[in-house]
Amino acid sequence: MKMENYIRAIAGSVILITLFLGWLVSPYWYLFTGFVGINLIQSAFTGFCPMEIILEKIFRVPR
Repeated sequence: MKMENYIRAIAGSVILITLFLGWLVSPYWYLFTGFVGINLIQSAFTGFCPMEIILEKIFRVPR
């Protein structure tokens, strides 16, 4: 799988998990959902994605 596919899968998973936690535990989890969404938007314009750096360092995922 390519790096872009991993990032999309992780972002989608985090969004779904935090939506569930916001509904079940506390509405403050929606702030984290918003953070992920904002990060996705800024990475589309700047090309900088922190998750990409993390995946490269931990799992040595090729670009």
